[in-house]
Amino acid sequence: MSWIKRSVALLAVVAALAVLAGCGSSGAKTTDAADAGSGDGAGADTSAVEDTTPTTPPGPPMTSCKTVVHIGDSTSIGLMSPAYLPKPEERIDAQYARVGVTNTRAEISGARSIVEHLKNQLNAEDVAKQVKAAGFDGCWVLALGTTDAADIAAGSNHSQDERIDKMMAVIGDDPVLWVNVKTLETKGDWANANMQVFDQHLEAAKQRYPNLQVYDWSSVVQDPWFTKDQIHYTSSGYAQRARLIADALAAQIPATS
Repeated sequence: MSWIKRSVALLAVVAALAVLAGCGSSGAKTTDAADAGSGDGAGADTSAVEDTTPTTPPGPPMTSCKTVVHIGDSTSIGLMSPAYLPKPEERIDAQYARVGVTNTRAEISGARSIVEHLKNQLNAEDVAKQVKAAGFDGCWVLALGTTDAADIAAGSNHSQDERIDKMMAVIGDDPVLWVNVKTLETKGDWANANMQVFDQHLEAAKQRYPNLQVYDWSSVVQDPWFTKDQIHYTSSGYAQRARLIADALAAQIPATS
């Protein structure tokens, strides 16, 4: 793309010089004629020359994040799965690359919560500690909260704020984009009412953490994107989820000019 931009810029300069050259010649003749007729230059052409230099349209929004770790639960599995997204360009790593990310680390596991452990797997806090201990320096995308909201509804003593604080304590001052949550369930632990409570606490947490951005996935996800279990997504839904999360990263943690 750089050679195209240089070519466009060169053409713009040539065009501008041609316009100015032509206008200058015409102006000189007019002034000469006026000077000959009146002797005081009162008839000189002083009209402004319109700038016809072409402008290059801005490129797509980009993020300042060059390295990203994506920590997610089962609602992120399809983002990297060839079974759901057979086209590599639709997967979340390719979508992050589209907005300027050069290195993506995916830490995704089914039924992952911030606190609880399923079958001895690492919880999200454990994963974050491992990532941080390895010297990670970049941005964090957290697609967490669905399992946490259900665990709280089932009777967990660990509140929404405690869970959010655990993750942010590990991450520190690094930029964070947290994807909020939604289901289509109307009853039980996985009911969307429980997801909405978690989202409210997540939104409030921005007051405690200036480096925290929340992507309001719950307001854009469409019902047809959900599978019959009303929690996870279809292939089309995952393609949209990958694209929109990447777009949110560019919009909410943008590249500086």
